[in-house]
Amino acid sequence: MQLDIQEIKKIIPHRYPFLLIDKVIDLHPNEKLIAIKNVSINEEFFTGHFPDEKVMPGVLIIEAMAQAGCIYFYFSKNLIGKNLIYYLAKVTAKFFAPVVPGDQLRIEVTTIKFIAMTGFLNTKAFIKDKLV
Repeated sequence: MQLDIQEIKKIIPHRYPFLLIDKVIDLHPNEKLIAIKNVSINEEFFTGHFPDEKVMPGVLIIEAMAQAGCIYFYFSKNLIGKNLIYYLAKVTAKFFAPVVPGDQLRIEVTTIKFIAMTGFLNTKAFIKDKLV
């Protein structure tokens, strides 16, 4: 299954500049999701975050992964039209490389486990095949 930006906007309440998922290119509920965030020089956060050497803030990479996780959970738990999904915690985070304008962030989400209406997900962000 794939989702465009209009379909994503029906699932999560975020809007510009906080909607950080541009499209979902692969979605298999309870298995995996792959989402895309195109990083543009026009992003508002670049004006204040290292303006001379633009780097996407790590907290926004985590937010993009959280949004992808919410979409994945929405379909995996069949919550279509029912609930607002909240991101509760990030257990660990490591950053391996900067994300800069022109990059395409590929976010992969898989299940660790589901317990009732709570999910533990594994999320990773890549630029091409490099874990960032």
